[in-house]
Amino acid sequence: MQRTRESLHEIPALDAFQDRLIAGKYKLIKKVGSGSFGDIFISINTESSEEVAIKVEKTSTSHPQLHYESKVYSILQGGVGIPALRWYGSDQGFKIMVVELLGPSLEDLFNYCSRKFSGKTTLQLADQMIVRIEYLHGKNFIHRDVKPDNFLMGIGRYNQRLYIIDYGLAKKFRDSISRTHIAYREGKNLTGTARYASLNAHLGIEQSRRDDMESIGYCLVYFAAGSLPWQGLRAVTKKQKYEKIAEKKMAVSIEELCKDLPSVYADYLKRCRNLAFHEEPDYYSMRQIFRRYFRSQNYAVDLDYDWMHVGGNGTSGSSTAAQRM
Repeated sequence: MQRTRESLHEIPALDAFQDRLIAGKYKLIKKVGSGSFGDIFISINTESSEEVAIKVEKTSTSHPQLHYESKVYSILQGGVGIPALRWYGSDQGFKIMVVELLGPSLEDLFNYCSRKFSGKTTLQLADQMIVRIEYLHGKNFIHRDVKPDNFLMGIGRYNQRLYIIDYGLAKKFRDSISRTHIAYREGKNLTGTARYASLNAHLGIEQSRRDDMESIGYCLVYFAAGSLPWQGLRAVTKKQKYEKIAEKKMAVSIEELCKDLPSVYADYLKRCRNLAFHEEPDYYSMRQIFRRYFRSQNYAVDLDYDWMHVGGNGTSGSSTAAQRM
């Protein structure tokens, strides 16, 4: 999502909230993000003084997704690294979701750290990212848009905790009661972000747990290496760009992709690529790939991150937040 800093008066559709509160207590303060699925605002709870993030979607939108996303949030509530859902409802022609305010995304922090993370920071993030996805899968959902923009750090006393957001593309992959897994299918359109999409997603194969895990791998290589080989490819249309990314991704072997990195990155991606469609990833052993290497480097387990040493703590307050939800 593109970050903006617009006055509420520059958003005519929201004039209705200039002089009244959302749900009787939330006052809009400023817009901090926008995208294909709506706008994001920092707001304040006038009863508790808590700052929150509010996601707004026009009731008349042609492809509504906020109601669905709020249902997923409700199911996920209580998990570590899952933003707390404060309220969801309709007001003045808008669907509105209120969640706890978080800090900057990993993409923001990656830019803040001159577009490269140290080995220690990347490994600590790997552990938390896998745990977050394991929790989501345990609730019978796959994310389908795992990328640095969708992982945010907490604020205040939770500034070392990683949160996972944006469930608009999440999909239930098995029935909650019967545990029946969705069927294998081909000919599917790419869902998610091409840069981090799995090979199978590019090939039109129905996504499952293995695809979220593979996307984590590409995020980690991106953090550790500074970029991915299929970035910056030029094309006239989005479809052609997706095709070019897919071609490059298939042409670059895991060994070549990870050639300048410790072998754990290649080991992890190989595990992901070897997973079957219905197979449950062995989350513990996949975390251990990185944990063993972490210990071998004698890194301190202190959740100390690179951005904490670049001009102060990059997650110290909500003013730095690029809340995308």
